[in-house]
Amino acid sequence: MQISDNFPGYSLDLFTYPQHYYGDLEYVLIPHGIIVDRTERLAKEIMQDIGDNDIVVLCVLKGGYKFCADLVEHIKNLSRNSERFISMKVDFVRLKSYHNDQSMQDMLIMGADGLSKLTGKLSFVFHFFFSFLMFCKDIVGTGRTMKVLLNNIEKYKPKMIKVTSLLVKRTSRPDGYRPDYYGFEIPDLFVVGYALDYNEHFRDLNHICVINDRGKAKYRV
Repeated sequence: MQISDNFPGYSLDLFTYPQHYYGDLEYVLIPHGIIVDRTERLAKEIMQDIGDNDIVVLCVLKGGYKFCADLVEHIKNLSRNSERFISMKVDFVRLKSYHNDQSMQDMLIMGADGLSKLTGKLSFVFHFFFSFLMFCKDIVGTGRTMKVLLNNIEKYKPKMIKVTSLLVKRTSRPDGYRPDYYGFEIPDLFVVGYALDYNEHFRDLNHICVINDRGKAKYRV
């Protein structure tokens, strides 16, 4: 699903959101209900592609935890209501690549010391993992972050890796990387909500919103 560069967004007055963020947001880019519906659709597509393989899900923290939890739950529900039982294990890795709203040159990977368990597995990066390794990630921008992470994982020789991301951002510095599954392609905007943060704020916001200059200044570190 592609959101155009000239999309005006939705007025904040149409939605409920935490009062402590009043004045800090520009508009709602993707309402929570649309996120839920799109995530369920991704789960159906992934189920169709999995076959009889089990999954190891690798969730990229912290921004990916909400998307990962909801997507995994949808896959479990589909598995419970079908003739195929899909076994899933979930693990976590944390990346730090932003300072305020600027992408840093060097990226820190935390939790990568346990990735040796992926050897010979079929993998999904969810930014998910297992016999089928799936990466579950919140947002893909230039693709630099994902390439670094995938390079670290591929040395363990998992059987297969698939990447799913809630958001893909159109940037002026793309390197050609595209996840295997994604929810929305969005303009080059700094967005918050649905576990996406700005210096650890806005994770409790259900909708995906565009932060304004006041919000950036208020929570800058």
